[in-house]
Amino acid sequence: MQALLLEQHNGQTHARLCAISADDLPAGEVTVEVDWSGINYKDALAITGKGKVVRQFPMVPGIDFAGRVLHSSDPRFHQGQSVILTGWGVGENHWGGLAGLARVKADWLVAMPEGLDSRKAMIIGTAGFTAMLCVMALEEGGVTPQSGEILVTGASGGVGSTAVALLHALGYRVCAMTGRNSTHPLLQQLGAQMIIGRETLSADTRPLEKQRWAGAIDTVGGKVLANLLTQIHYGGVVAACGLAGGTDLPASVMPFILRNVRLQGIDSVNFPGVARANVWKRLVKNLPASFYPLAGHEVTLAQVVEAAQDLLANRIAGRTLVKIR
Repeated sequence: MQALLLEQHNGQTHARLCAISADDLPAGEVTVEVDWSGINYKDALAITGKGKVVRQFPMVPGIDFAGRVLHSSDPRFHQGQSVILTGWGVGENHWGGLAGLARVKADWLVAMPEGLDSRKAMIIGTAGFTAMLCVMALEEGGVTPQSGEILVTGASGGVGSTAVALLHALGYRVCAMTGRNSTHPLLQQLGAQMIIGRETLSADTRPLEKQRWAGAIDTVGGKVLANLLTQIHYGGVVAACGLAGGTDLPASVMPFILRNVRLQGIDSVNFPGVARANVWKRLVKNLPASFYPLAGHEVTLAQVVEAAQDLLANRIAGRTLVKIR
């Protein structure tokens, strides 16, 4: 079978397409024939070697995949069953989805929910799963469509674009923040009623600014997140899931102690397995059918390295699907 293999020589990461056998796969209870995978920001960092995502080599990247069970020693899964995997360190410290076969722990898999297939599941992927967790965090914090406008930062990426579509479908008024003018038509089609540039939240601000957003989903981090917090309504919620703008948070405590603002971190990697099926059911229920043709474009396994470079250079909007079979 074909696989994208990452190797390291003299401190440099090299990606190559090669043939591997099932005997090369790591241990696990379930072997899956991979139909579709995707390229996330983390995948792009791993493939290009621009981030310390992979710490053991050789490695097959791909932090998510969907396909059919080829063999299972776990009674929860049977041959031919369609399954999804996102997270759990797959593609980082356990061989991932950018190969014809993957062998993983049964606990990491989710049975394909009714109304979804492998291709649609990977249009959603880790990015969409994370976006749904962010939306659920707003809901759990009491932010409703009647609360006011919701800001989504980094809206042209996989998480941001899915979040825009989900929020719009749920009746929220959505403002999308992006630095790419070329993505405005896509964001409007997904449901953004307003679009602002990233410079809006890049300047120096006071510890508290005028209250503007009832809640927000932030995929950027850094100064953008810090400035965003100063503009959240009293009792508002910010769900933070990204760090493309940096890992520092040069913020004041004032939004938290004077406006009762909640900053909710979102992790999709180790999210409890038993609850994952419910998140996927929400995605099937809440994402409109119009989302799928808008949000993804396809590449082959041979085009993955170039696509990863394009993603890091902001030349790609939405989700990048990898057709394995």
